[in-house]
Amino acid sequence: MKHCTCINSRKHRILIVLAVVLCVLCLLAFDSRLVVRKYALESESVAGNVRIALVTDLHSCRYGDGQRTLIDAIARQAPDVILLGGDIFDNVQPDDHTKAFLEGVSGEYPCYYVPGNHEYWAGQARFDEMMAALEGYGVEILMGDRVLIEVGGASIDLCGLQDPDAFGSSDKRRTYLENLDRLGSAADEDAFTVLLAHRPEYFEAYSDYDFDLVLCGHAHGGQWRIPGILNGVFAPDQGIFPKLAGGRYDRNDTTMIVSRGLARESTRIPRIFNRPELVIVEIGPRDERGEAK
Repeated sequence: MKHCTCINSRKHRILIVLAVVLCVLCLLAFDSRLVVRKYALESESVAGNVRIALVTDLHSCRYGDGQRTLIDAIARQAPDVILLGGDIFDNVQPDDHTKAFLEGVSGEYPCYYVPGNHEYWAGQARFDEMMAALEGYGVEILMGDRVLIEVGGASIDLCGLQDPDAFGSSDKRRTYLENLDRLGSAADEDAFTVLLAHRPEYFEAYSDYDFDLVLCGHAHGGQWRIPGILNGVFAPDQGIFPKLAGGRYDRNDTTMIVSRGLARESTRIPRIFNRPELVIVEIGPRDERGEAK
């Protein structure tokens, strides 16, 4: 009888340990707290340090009262410029949280924006309202445009490419690539050139031009991840086991950084081991010998 009691007690302890481990794994898996992801690059084309905050795929999700969680996280990083990489608004969610975010940052930092697919999916009337809101907050909208910006003691040739869904036709891929060619062909080889584009799946095409850095979103980190093993299960327009779901990618002389985005409650499928992220990119000078200054 005593032997049976010991066995039952041991089983009970094992079950408790397993339950605790399962609870911890669930907490980690569904952790939706904001994380700051940092990347560092060096270039001979910049004379001073430049810090970029990349904000993508907010989908009008809430980050505390007045969006203070996100706004304060950006402030702690002290960026020189904020780049808004599309799907800042959502075609279903109301715009309140996005507007609160824009109100909190637009007066503090220069902000540049390209539309994502969800802004276009909202329909023309609402799309126009979104663009008017951005302009009202002083955000510069780039749709196939380029602008030379002076930040952090460096000149950045910033190119912005609107989403393929802007073209709304069966030839939208061709039109998108034509717009890319127009921007890429005019890139200044002597300047540090940044392409802000919502979609990462065109990386091979982006890297055929003289862009030093491409910044994207859209993939939401592949929704479900196993860090260090599986970088995403599914991403729109890439399908199962996407290759470009989030992180840094290099091809030719172009670096692409894909943000896993900020969408939380707006997603139909929960994020697993895939915390929403604010991306910070620091670009520093490098001398002709390839050494950081």
